[in-house]
Amino acid sequence: MPLSWMPRLGSRALRVLAIGAHADDIEIGCGGTMLTWLDDGPPLDVTWVVWGAVGAREQEARRSADYFLQRASRHHVIVHGFKDGYLPYEGGRIKDEFERLKLEVEPDIVFTHYRDDRHQDHRVVSDLTWHTFRCHTILEYEVPKYDGDLGTPNVFVPLAREVCDAKVHGLLTYFPSQAARPWFTSETFLGLARLRGIEAAASAEYAEAFYARKLRLEVALHAPSSKAPL
Repeated sequence: MPLSWMPRLGSRALRVLAIGAHADDIEIGCGGTMLTWLDDGPPLDVTWVVWGAVGAREQEARRSADYFLQRASRHHVIVHGFKDGYLPYEGGRIKDEFERLKLEVEPDIVFTHYRDDRHQDHRVVSDLTWHTFRCHTILEYEVPKYDGDLGTPNVFVPLAREVCDAKVHGLLTYFPSQAARPWFTSETFLGLARLRGIEAAASAEYAEAFYARKLRLEVALHAPSSKAPL
């Protein structure tokens, strides 16, 4: 049986913080998971943060977030204008923004970049996520690219084929600036999801994969009652 995990929510929404270095990173890394949870899970309260998107890329980021989060009970989209490829050299300013973010949100779960991603911007965002949200559940997502830095993930979210199709539709529709990139195709996104689905033994055949560096599991054990039955 697969291990299932869910924080104690009571009647409130699940608070999700999704963090990406660039427009389209969050969608590639955990867009299918968001769509699945919005269909089948508890209500979601999502804070969606993109660190480097200006001009047309900012508009793409906002329109895509609205598409992926249209069924959320609440969502707040934050788009910063840090320069693509230069995030390591803006560390102090980005750190300040992370500290402000920490005062505004108290997430149940955080999505961020894979720590061993070879893109310099992705690594900076991952490191600052861990520096800032040290006592939170963090799942690191993956972004396929030329560097060949895909690893061995240990957390999987099964995806139905229609969810994969909806994810791919969102990516190809809302990020026209990326259409000329040879890797930005439906085959790339569906192929990786199919591979992760095999690894997850997902009955729906597809999955998104994540890296959980640290999780604390608490099991409530109840001692049997000493009272004799009536």
